[in-house]
Amino acid sequence: MKVLTDNFSTFWDGFLGTLELTAVSAVLALLLGVLMAGFRVSPVKPLRTVGTAWVTVLRNTPLTLLFFAVLLGLPRFGISLPFFTFAVIALGCYTSAFVCEVLRSGINTVPVGQGEAARSLGMTFGQTLNLVVLPQAFRSVVAPMGSVMIALAKNTAIAGSFSVVELLGTYRTLNELGYSILWTFVWIAVGYLVITLAISAVFNLMERRLAVSR
Repeated sequence: MKVLTDNFSTFWDGFLGTLELTAVSAVLALLLGVLMAGFRVSPVKPLRTVGTAWVTVLRNTPLTLLFFAVLLGLPRFGISLPFFTFAVIALGCYTSAFVCEVLRSGINTVPVGQGEAARSLGMTFGQTLNLVVLPQAFRSVVAPMGSVMIALAKNTAIAGSFSVVELLGTYRTLNELGYSILWTFVWIAVGYLVITLAISAVFNLMERRLAVSR
């Protein structure tokens, strides 16, 4: 308990860093994921190719390697950003591939007749996707989307190795100060548990509110 009370501000800063990193990366992941899901089901072949390539490359690339590619690769093109922003780009892009596949599975559950009816009313593909298909698809993928967001929260731990303030990285500071590494990790685990349980609760509530009638 002493390691927590003596270093509460350090834990708190790391906790807030993880929350911020999770929230901002989740927004980017959702935006890119929805876009790529649209590409994946698009009638335009080049867009389907882009969506497929995006998902295939990112899902099969280790996240740590992606961090190195972003932090070391982008500056070579004259793109200089804070480490936090680089971490958001890496986490957001990586997670977007999983968001895309979750949404695509939901899109596949929407009856084909829904899209055909929308097109018969004169809607474009984009309008059909945004106004008819995606709202129905999202209702059926709330639970797996929650799992993706929980995985994102835990993946933020990698950012600490790249000079980003987050919860897991606090162990280095406390270890140097001579505190028990065991109890340090216990409190770090509690912090992650609070975050993941909160995400789970939010998505459970959404699932009940948006539940498909059976």
